[in-house]
Amino acid sequence: MDADELHALALSRPADALKIAHDVLANSPSDADAAAAHKAAGVVHRDFGDIREAVTELKAAYGHARKAADSDREADILASLGVALVMAGQTRRGLAVLDSIVPGRTGVLAGRILVRRVWVRGALLGRNAEALADAEQAVELLSDTGDLMWEARALTHRAMVLLAMGDIERADVDYARSEELFAKCGQQVEYADTRQARGAAAFARGDLPTALLYLDDAQRVVDELGVFEPDLLVNKCVVLLAAGLTRDALTEINSALERFEHQRGSTARRAELLHCAGLAAHAAGALELAESRSRDAMKLFRRQQRPWWAARAELALLQTRYAGGDRTARLLHTGQRLSAELDRLDADLAAEAHLLTGRIALARTESADARRHLRIAAGARDRGLRARGAGWLAQGLLHQDDGRARAMLAACRQGLSLIEIYMRTLGATELRVLATAQGAELAAIALRYAVQRGNARQVLEWSERWRATVLAIPPVRPQEDDGLVADLAALRNLTYRLETSHDQRLGSTPLHRERRRLESAVRRRVLVTPGTTDARPDQFRSADLLTQLGDRSLVELTDVDDQLYAMVAARGRVHLELIGPTQVATHRLSHALFALRRESTGHGEHGLDLDAIGARLETALLGDVAKHLPDGPVVVVPTGRLHAVPWSLLPSLRHRPTSVAPSAAAWLRARSAVPPATERVVLIGGPQLSTGPEEIRRLSEMYPDAVVLTEGDATAEAVLEAMDGASLVHVAAHGRFRADSPLFSALQFDDGPLTVYDLERLDHAPHRVVLSSCSSALGGPSGADELLGLVSALVALGSSGVVASVVPVNDPATVPLMLGLHGRLRAGDDLAEALAQARMSGGDDRLARTAGQSFIALGA
Repeated sequence: MDADELHALALSRPADALKIAHDVLANSPSDADAAAAHKAAGVVHRDFGDIREAVTELKAAYGHARKAADSDREADILASLGVALVMAGQTRRGLAVLDSIVPGRTGVLAGRILVRRVWVRGALLGRNAEALADAEQAVELLSDTGDLMWEARALTHRAMVLLAMGDIERADVDYARSEELFAKCGQQVEYADTRQARGAAAFARGDLPTALLYLDDAQRVVDELGVFEPDLLVNKCVVLLAAGLTRDALTEINSALERFEHQRGSTARRAELLHCAGLAAHAAGALELAESRSRDAMKLFRRQQRPWWAARAELALLQTRYAGGDRTARLLHTGQRLSAELDRLDADLAAEAHLLTGRIALARTESADARRHLRIAAGARDRGLRARGAGWLAQGLLHQDDGRARAMLAACRQGLSLIEIYMRTLGATELRVLATAQGAELAAIALRYAVQRGNARQVLEWSERWRATVLAIPPVRPQEDDGLVADLAALRNLTYRLETSHDQRLGSTPLHRERRRLESAVRRRVLVTPGTTDARPDQFRSADLLTQLGDRSLVELTDVDDQLYAMVAARGRVHLELIGPTQVATHRLSHALFALRRESTGHGEHGLDLDAIGARLETALLGDVAKHLPDGPVVVVPTGRLHAVPWSLLPSLRHRPTSVAPSAAAWLRARSAVPPATERVVLIGGPQLSTGPEEIRRLSEMYPDAVVLTEGDATAEAVLEAMDGASLVHVAAHGRFRADSPLFSALQFDDGPLTVYDLERLDHAPHRVVLSSCSSALGGPSGADELLGLVSALVALGSSGVVASVVPVNDPATVPLMLGLHGRLRAGDDLAEALAQARMSGGDDRLARTAGQSFIALGA
């Protein structure tokens, strides 16, 4: 194997190259062969292992090349050594080595050396103009020479610089061509590097699903090769954090740091990983750890003379200190210096720095400084996605400080519209929900203003503007993917084995590990689902709501600065009431749910006083509002964190038909939903109910033409097929809410759990759904004010109404309640009316009453 082939192997199959190099060196090689072997070992250690060992190997390679009197080989090895020195933190020395060998070189060798200098000047030092000049020359020198591998490297490095300079489309063209060339050469690691770089390009143009897809592809390649690629993990961490996938980012970056320290990798890469670890810790709320890591990263970058990277780390450090409450003059002065520095280095990051500095100045009532920095940040409204978000927030704050209310509200609308456009590019529910957090502050500015004015309609309309936003965007079903179906089936089968097997010889640890792997595979497949920008959400108008309410009243709760407010819409008017601290409401809700769970078991000699608990809960949630509501049904729109309220426990709502909606707009959509043309009822009974098939048997007598799946027939695929487009579905099956991963919340059927990911494969959601045997109304609050869970999934997919419980219920006590509910549905009542009537017909039996109070009707 010649020197070039061995070098190529070092970057495609590093473990094999290192073994061959050691074999060569163990057999008294010539100086030329020894130089090639030491160089290959040095490159492997430089890119995948110990940077100090890399420098030692490359110095040995240079010594042997000099003895062999091969000047071209000497120059090539010196170029690799120069890169290694920079990566080891010896930036000035390494750059001097590269600068010394460029003059006088021509042809392919000159192109190869320039490629190395591009990487140092661009990726490590952020000197993009110089790096681009080198890259253009390298591409010219290496194109059409037959040296496909180095031509691909030149294109990749030019793309890297173009991307850093904001020329995304040209960068992606270069990346796509280099990807083809690396595939043709069999350079698998470099193919993966280019694939992940294309992910960075997709992310830069706002295409998050494609970015995740490319990063997953790259990760799969390097995992198969057993290679550790810090660049990939840095990019992946940044994308995951931007997507709001904080837990995933933390897992990836902490694992990478641990592995990196074990391998004693380059200080350049260590600094980058520490920077990302600081960002991840900040996102997770671990501010002390975030500050420590960002400071360490900043010091390393400065020592390595990497000003662009050092500025990024310092901005992260300042953002963490601000989040921790620092508003000192020192922080302001540092922000002013850093903003000016980033104006020269990175316009998009400069917008964030000016926004932060402006906010610090606002907090210190230094209006002139605040206005100057906010004005600069606001000027970035027409640039990249990240800068535009900072720009509109800055514009809103600027107008707020000026007292220009209309202009402030217009800026908030523009900023939120920008985020809505971005959300529609996302197909995965999880990503859409997390993206809403980006608009939370803009919505809060406008909502705070409306509350201060005491304008009830304006408070309602701004409360609606960023509430249950995901539900307003048409859902995107996962792409037809046999792999997703197979992974979901395998996960179902494995979970069934874990939950039903008593054979300890199976060994639970490997099975749990495999379940985690399958869950991760399902999430990855769904996260890359592309969105659609075709459909636009309907605009909410309070006048439309008042018209549609008729004799109903609507009470919408909203949280402004930790105070709970209620907007009451009834009889053509909207009224605003301050209720009290949100924390009191959440505390009393927790107590009420605990009491319901305890009472539903039937244990204990003395029952809890649910009437008193309900009265206290009503005071915390509604104040005196409920006492002044007109007669008639009530629609309640709680905040995301108050979604699981047992409303019939409240004295004023005990006998009223009460429906719950995630937003007033969602209630209007549900009310206007058109039932299926043909009435098809589906009755489903899951396993291990204490009442067995009794509930479904008795309901089937009421619906003789119903599709019935029970006693072994209720498999996941059969259930999905039956549910699709049905007019009414009743499910009597145990379920589980997964707080750690709400989209894996599931209903238990004969062959295992049917998750939210399964439900999202439905072409048409069932019109109405009754879930009778689990706490299926629970959801995981996420994003700005969104929920993830079984019921929220059904509503998002188009179900107009769902009955579900907020706590686990007693199976025998639930059967008569469900029979009463369906009796009223058959008589023509809507879900809320039917549930209220079924509760009242339950009598004074303790368990029956508790069961009735555990259920809520969602939708219309």
